[in-house]
Amino acid sequence: MTQETAAILHGVSNSRTEPMQRVERARILIAFAGGNTISGIARQFGTNRMKVERCVNKAIQIGVMASLNDLPGRGKPAKIPEDARAWVLSLACQKPKDLGYSYEMWTTRLLAGHVQGHCIAAGHPSLAQLSRGTVSKILTKSKIRPHKMVYYLKRRDPEFAAKMTQVLCVYEEVVLLRKAGQNESSMMAILSYDENPGIQVIENTAQDMPPVHGSHPTWALDYEYIRHGTVSLLAGIDLLTGKVHGIVEDRHHSREFIGFLKMLDSQYPPGTRLRMILDNHSAHISKETRSYLATVPGRFEFIFTPTHGSWLNLVESFFGKMARTMLRGIRVTSKAELKERIVKYLAEVNGAPVVFRWKYGIDSNLIAGASL
Repeated sequence: MTQETAAILHGVSNSRTEPMQRVERARILIAFAGGNTISGIARQFGTNRMKVERCVNKAIQIGVMASLNDLPGRGKPAKIPEDARAWVLSLACQKPKDLGYSYEMWTTRLLAGHVQGHCIAAGHPSLAQLSRGTVSKILTKSKIRPHKMVYYLKRRDPEFAAKMTQVLCVYEEVVLLRKAGQNESSMMAILSYDENPGIQVIENTAQDMPPVHGSHPTWALDYEYIRHGTVSLLAGIDLLTGKVHGIVEDRHHSREFIGFLKMLDSQYPPGTRLRMILDNHSAHISKETRSYLATVPGRFEFIFTPTHGSWLNLVESFFGKMARTMLRGIRVTSKAELKERIVKYLAEVNGAPVVFRWKYGIDSNLIAGASL
């Protein structure tokens, strides 16, 4: 045994992460190399002579380092053939309801019971005593988890790629304008707009309890509350200046959307073209909205995000930040109070406006992915 090999064996023997078989074999070989007898090593480690002899003989025959690992082909031969395992996997990839059960998804107990009841007829008698644990091992080895689910959204807009490209081109235009030093333009304003509906108006039934040093480290809120309905925030971010324009209403129908457009019209100089990125909500394309837009020709330009493409709208980031900060745990006594708090929050944000930047740029991979 070389000094290098001895050093490796000592490292393995003292390891806390190596498998126990390797640690035990390393200790046996170290003891044998130190001149201990087979019987002495067996007594030292509380094992038998045959085990020590096998370990030493294997090291002599195939080498010290190779002897630490199990030889290929060891272990109990599999009783379940591959075709039977494949049949179990095919069942796991079907829904139980399609096989006559009330369940929507498999459990290991249900799948094992179905296999036991139908394996003979299917020509797989080796599965007659299949247990839940074996089912779990078969599924884990094949990386199939029929008891789990994830959600996906089918792309239903045939023009998804074209609409997404149009939105991203607007964001690129914002970047170019800002690089040119045109953080504010009298000719054009670019806004990201959406509604944040369903903001709950919740009132306390008991007073909040503040943190107490050494006793209660957090605020304590009563589980019970009084609900006074909801309000909707209609907001648009000026992507050049970072200013947030917003109004709080009880609803977000065409009348409220037109009111927001009128507010924007009053806050920008005449002749400024207002380009708005927004979704295809019915209020944005309704007859009432189109009638109002006809009274201010050339004032507004709408760039619609594709269906199920709300993630392309930058204002969603603002709504998310607002939910995590200002609206988190908020308690009020009325809708009027909540509206006042939201308006105050918008004023605070506009006191030090933050310019939202789109970082997911246009590239061939993005466009190709959008067309799938």
